[in-house]
Amino acid sequence: MAAVLAGQRRGPRSALLFVGPAVIASIAYMDPGNYATNIQAGAGYGYKLLWVVLAANLIAMLFQALSARIGIVTGKNLAELCRDNFPRPVVFVMWVISEIAAMATDLAEFLGGAIGLALLFGMPLMYGMIVTAVVTYGILIFDSKGFRPMELIIGAFVAVIGMCFVIELFIAPVDWSSAVHGLLTPDLPDAAALTIAVGIIGATVMPHAIYLHSGLTQGRAATRDDGEKRRVLRFSNREVVVALAAAGMVNMAMVIMAASAFHAGNSDVAEIETAYHMLTPLLGGAAATFFLISLIASGISSSVVGTMAGQMIMQGFLHIRLPIWFRRLVTMLPAFVVVAMGVNATEALVMSQVVLSIALPVPMIALIIFAGRRAIMGEFVTGPLVRVLAIIGALLVLSLNFVLLAQVFGVPVPGLG
Repeated sequence: MAAVLAGQRRGPRSALLFVGPAVIASIAYMDPGNYATNIQAGAGYGYKLLWVVLAANLIAMLFQALSARIGIVTGKNLAELCRDNFPRPVVFVMWVISEIAAMATDLAEFLGGAIGLALLFGMPLMYGMIVTAVVTYGILIFDSKGFRPMELIIGAFVAVIGMCFVIELFIAPVDWSSAVHGLLTPDLPDAAALTIAVGIIGATVMPHAIYLHSGLTQGRAATRDDGEKRRVLRFSNREVVVALAAAGMVNMAMVIMAASAFHAGNSDVAEIETAYHMLTPLLGGAAATFFLISLIASGISSSVVGTMAGQMIMQGFLHIRLPIWFRRLVTMLPAFVVVAMGVNATEALVMSQVVLSIALPVPMIALIIFAGRRAIMGEFVTGPLVRVLAIIGALLVLSLNFVLLAQVFGVPVPGLG
């Protein structure tokens, strides 16, 4: 790696040394929380909302690139920068909100994996949760072996999710001309479509992914001068584009699959369980099985990443590092409580997204502040164009999150049905 940073070694294989952080962060954009929204978009409106998924993905690329940037340049993660630069009471409030967000994230991801296992193997949901807990803890043990083993494991899960949806697209009768038209032509047929678009974009940038990406890059490559930092940033930006593009294509594939399978005669399909049961008679058992395999891979891998993010948040804000088994126990307890109380799993997923919407302004605004502060970033401070794009993206995402919250709590929003 030192030879690459010094410019003595070049080529595609050199870039592979820096691949990993964005791959891990990309799991946040393929987690079970995205499944229901994408299925609802495809079932209800066919291919017409694909452009929304594309717009959401571009916003995600920008913020993940900024998160990686501050980690590389400062050698600190976002939580540590908050602790060092904000007043103590503000830091405490930010930590509490971020911890709640991490737990809400893990609730959605943990439930997603458990739902997939329960449906695939016909087991009770509680048993599916126990299996998910054991598997995720087993994977988290590898986090102590250095960054590469975990990156390879998460990368394998990403590959499984991607391959499952590639297969789905071969099985489903896709109208590719309509799909391309929907991707390139912005269209919101009615108020309900606007509501779904709000859901897609509003849940694009995940709080834990912003924190985590900065931590994954902060000490991965030891740079000795600004020239080496520039090289690492170039590698990082390329990886962000590729990894987030792959995540975006997975989300588009979900919408395309739902459009092909459900839009013509089952446009009211909106839940993961319903989609699974409908896929067998419509596209065959193979399509339903690959759908569940992707959901299980998504749930397990994103739960692992969520626990890593929670650990980083606590360590960054408070300088406290808990044993991984204790962190895993704390973050999965809410999911067990929810299921034990008999709460509908899909409703729990929706409520977890509401919590994330409340928490999102904390890391997003902090990221824009630090990336644009010359005293922290030096010559790597964001330029005017990037700063304006980041502010516009933040305003868009946060506004749509407020719309989501208003809908959940029954506050009328003009123009939305």
